[in-house]
Amino acid sequence: MASNLPAPVPGAVTHHRLRAQVVRYARCADSGLDPDEWFPASIEPATARHEAAAAIAVCTMCLVRAQCLELSLRHWEIGQHGIWGGLVPADRARLRRLLTTGHGWRRRTVVARSEGPAAISREFGASRLDVP
Repeated sequence: MASNLPAPVPGAVTHHRLRAQVVRYARCADSGLDPDEWFPASIEPATARHEAAAAIAVCTMCLVRAQCLELSLRHWEIGQHGIWGGLVPADRARLRRLLTTGHGWRRRTVVARSEGPAAISREFGASRLDVP
C-alpha cells in the first residue's frame, strides 16, 4: 500500500520532533482497527502477539515504526502498554532492559535507525514478528 505522504524528514531527533513525526506519519490512527486490538490482554508474549496480530500487521507497513518504538521506550509511563513499533509490551520491556544494561541507548538507537525495525525484530525472533 503506497502512501502519498512525504517520508519523515531526516536530521537530529529531539523529543518533540520524534513525537511530531510519529503523530503525523503513524498508520495506526487511520487503520480502522478497534482500539482494543492495540492492547493485548495476555502478558505471555506469544499469546499477546497472536491477540494483536492485526495491529502488528499495520505496524509492518508504517513509515515511522522505529520512531514509534523509540518514543515508547523513552516514555515508559505510556510506552509500557499496547502495541508500539510492532512490539508487544513484553518484547519492549526486554528491549528496554537490554538498552539500560550495558548496551547503551545511543548504540541501539543508531542500529535501530540504520537497519530499521527488522534489526529490532531479529532481536526478538523475526519468525514471530511479521517484518518486511
